[in-house]
Amino acid sequence: MTIPNMTALLESVSALARRAGAAILDVYAKEFDVTKKADSSPLTVADMRSHRIIVEGLSELTPEIPILSEEASDIAFEERQHWSRYWLVDPLDGTKEFVSRNGEFTVNIALIQEHVAVLGVVFVPIRDTMYTGLVDRGAHKQVGTQARSAIKTRAPSATPLRIVGSRSHSDNTLEQFLPKLAPYELVPVGSSIKFCLVAEGTADLYPRFGPTSEWDTAAAHAIVEAAGGAVVKLDGSPLRYNTKAELLNPHFLVYGDTARDWANIFSW
Repeated sequence: MTIPNMTALLESVSALARRAGAAILDVYAKEFDVTKKADSSPLTVADMRSHRIIVEGLSELTPEIPILSEEASDIAFEERQHWSRYWLVDPLDGTKEFVSRNGEFTVNIALIQEHVAVLGVVFVPIRDTMYTGLVDRGAHKQVGTQARSAIKTRAPSATPLRIVGSRSHSDNTLEQFLPKLAPYELVPVGSSIKFCLVAEGTADLYPRFGPTSEWDTAAAHAIVEAAGGAVVKLDGSPLRYNTKAELLNPHFLVYGDTARDWANIFSW
């Protein structure tokens, strides 16, 4: 099956992300309870409201394409391995940031085709900022009702190098490599916004050595690649999706300057 108009699909998915973001902000404006999932990560009613809006919307848009969401991820690999195309969703990326009320949380929706993230939408509700990307067709950013503008990664990298890292997870491994990257500026940022800063050229590098799941990265991965950057494993090979039973990513690098030998810098 082919999708005849990916651009139109991207617009529809962006509108869906915006609806989900509005539901999240409705919860954000009030007091809310926080529960713990089996892995001890936080869960709020905002996660579930966003999940329902997105799943219902995608099911109407493309009823023939299966959906894997963080909040409904118990689909056996025996079933998933036969999917050539599917939606990969994080209804509320950065729940810890949401709970701490620092605004750095996102809605992430990606289309995966043959293990590759080909379409990505990341919406930052508190900033009313939408990032979108179609691999090989370009990436864009829209703030509020302003005109949408094309974004590109920065190449060559800036001096000092601007590195983004997790706000909620310390990374002792990264600290071992930082001397190789000097001079640099290290900026803590929450959720998939880190990828988006690389995509728009305001950051150069995001190395990730801590745990992430495939729904955390896929949408912003597509945007980075559509903007001219790359998301790779430490050996330099592309980060891929739905290739194994577990849904955890390996360590990876996100960068804008594809001419620089980042893998060599991060070799063990």
